Amino acid sequence: AVAVLIIACPCALGLATPMSIMVGSGRMAQAGVLVKDARAIEEMNKVDILIIDKTGTITEGKPSLKNFQSFGSISDDEILKLAASIDANSEHPLADAIVAGAKEKNMELIKMEKFESVTGKGVKAIYKGKTIALGNQKLVDEFRANLDEDNKKIVKEWQLKAQTVMYLLIDNKVEGIVTVSDKIKESSVNAIKELQKMGLRVHMLTGDNQFTAKAVADELGLDGFTAECLPEDKYKKVKELQKKGHVVAMAGDGINDAPALEQANVGIAMGTGTDIAMQSAEITLVKGDLNGIVRARDLSRKVMRNIKQNLFFAFVYNSIGVPVAAGVLFPFFGLLLSPIIAAAAMSFSSISVIANALRIRNM
Repeated sequence: AVAVLIIACPCALGLATPMSIMVGSGRMAQAGVLVKDARAIEEMNKVDILIIDKTGTITEGKPSLKNFQSFGSISDDEILKLAASIDANSEHPLADAIVAGAKEKNMELIKMEKFESVTGKGVKAIYKGKTIALGNQKLVDEFRANLDEDNKKIVKEWQLKAQTVMYLLIDNKVEGIVTVSDKIKESSVNAIKELQKMGLRVHMLTGDNQFTAKAVADELGLDGFTAECLPEDKYKKVKELQKKGHVVAMAGDGINDAPALEQANVGIAMGTGTDIAMQSAEITLVKGDLNGIVRARDLSRKVMRNIKQNLFFAFVYNSIGVPVAAGVLFPFFGLLLSPIIAAAAMSFSSISVIANALRIRNM
């Protein structure tokens, strides 16, 4: 009876999962993947769709000024000067690129009044009694402004080169455009291919226009993309996919990504991004590149496989050990387990589970 009590001790079962999770979390941290919630390790193994933001996630997040052009009544330089002057009040990375570009050309910026940021569209302010605005097509639509066909061709040409086009409006008229470009990270192309080999569908959500988004998606070989997304659109997209039965991971780096990161089964924040994004996510990638997601996916698979192995060892030990300790072999072989041997067997089962979990450190 004592031998049965000793050998039935569920120590191995109790250690099977937490040991693998603990060692796995440590191994992930060594690989630059910080796990805030252990549940994310299990969920990462189940993910079938990965949604990624563009700026700062796929790209370097360091946009630079590319082109600026007037559409008529004022000079090209005036277009850039006004764009930089209004963007000097903004904290957006694209705004920083325009301001830096103007300063490189030694332009003196103008002081604007009543600055206002229009979420997902752009910015606007007052100068000499006129409304100056800079933003995307949605802002142009809000001002009910129009472009002629020749200017539309110029815009499309730059968009097809993966440049983000921003329109400068004075009152309700588009006076010119400014374009910026954000270089794709060298690691993004290979990382996306690896993730697709692992069975993930990779979908990009971006606030950029359709043409720029398509140029980036084609270059990376993405499974899909959605352009001109507002922050709430990203959240809705994640929820929509979850309702269809998908397990969704969301990777992003900005404040705009926080609601979607919170909603996703696994939120993945770039370590180079904002604090709000990292607080909303279960996983943070220290190096801020997509290779971290490849490592997270690979290690989550290995951890879950290790947990199953540990549970198998523990169940086999108990299913064999308890009947033997109870004397099932005594009528045939006269074999009974002494409490000392039972204690040794119980210890061995726990040690085998721990040793198996520690293998993760070398994976």
